[in-house]
Amino acid sequence: MKLLRRSLAVSIALALGGASLAAQAQTTTLNVISGGSQNMVDYVTDYLGPLFEKLNPGVKVSVVGTGPDDAGSQKMLEKLQAQKTAGMATWDTDVIVPNQQKTGEMVRDGLLLKYRDSIPTGKYAVSQSAKQALGVNVDGYVMPMFESQTALAYNPDLIKTPPASYDELRAFVAKNPKSFGYNGLKGGMSGVAFVVGWMYAYGGSPETVQQGPYDAKSPVGWKKAFADLKSFNQQVVFTPGNAGTLDMLNRGEIAMGPVWVDMFQSWKAEGRLAPNMKLKILSPGMPGQPYYYAIPAKAKNVELAKKFIALATSPQVQADGIVRRFNWYPGIDANVVKPVLDPKVWNQLFVDVTPAELARNGKPFPLAPYFKDLREQYEAQVQN
Repeated sequence: MKLLRRSLAVSIALALGGASLAAQAQTTTLNVISGGSQNMVDYVTDYLGPLFEKLNPGVKVSVVGTGPDDAGSQKMLEKLQAQKTAGMATWDTDVIVPNQQKTGEMVRDGLLLKYRDSIPTGKYAVSQSAKQALGVNVDGYVMPMFESQTALAYNPDLIKTPPASYDELRAFVAKNPKSFGYNGLKGGMSGVAFVVGWMYAYGGSPETVQQGPYDAKSPVGWKKAFADLKSFNQQVVFTPGNAGTLDMLNRGEIAMGPVWVDMFQSWKAEGRLAPNMKLKILSPGMPGQPYYYAIPAKAKNVELAKKFIALATSPQVQADGIVRRFNWYPGIDANVVKPVLDPKVWNQLFVDVTPAELARNGKPFPLAPYFKDLREQYEAQVQN
């Protein structure tokens, strides 16, 4: 009898062990690597990953961050390149979230899968950045996670009718010196974006600067634009960084200056910026920069990766995750996000800058070699 009970116990233990192993075998890990700041990693860890797991039982989303800017996305590129060089049949990363510069390089190197037309949300990718990444054709290889954008922030108590263009800004500042502030070329990317927009307005051939081809002789024609910018700079206030521009604006030390829209909106939501402050994108345009969802060319879980990106770029998730949580502009067509977004949130994000204005005046940063030339010439001709 004891032997029978012991045999039964062993059988149950083996059965349970087998069931446990079977359950483990059924678990699939979707490996995600994200560039950008820690908040982008937290977004997948705390919100998007758990949501995807809930909708897809048996799937575990694992995310690793590589850091912001080119350096973070370069780590992804090197990882994929190493696996390609090693001749691996499948690679150990399913979804990546790189910046524009490195995404273009990955497409050129054959490291990414062309997948966008095979997901249901692919038709919502309508922005220029969904097709071009600093001059590289990435059409079909990416879905923007979000659109970050620079704009002119201003105090409507001090400026009733804000400048709508760089020409109008120059005229306004000439009549109202020290009313405008920005952080130059080394104090943060909002200042860099302002200078880039200036060159799009006055440097000639902005389409070539944005899309190529690169011509080393083109920057020779920038001298007048930089000379005018140097003169303009004598009439402005230089701020201590991106946050410094918002601080000085809030204290009334300047009446307007270039900012990142998401940072501007977050400060307003946190009560760090007066609620009446407004935004305007100067014509002919100011730059912004997305991060992308992409799939490595030999990802192990391709279909699961497509489902993950389709969820991430669905109108509801873009509304809940991208707009409400971070005050970013959606990476997909804003018009399909509007019906699922609270009108109050929509008005906060899109009344000052409408989707049409964003599509018209939201520009990419220059091609990498033009960007390098622009920085060098600014330092030589404007800062000297």
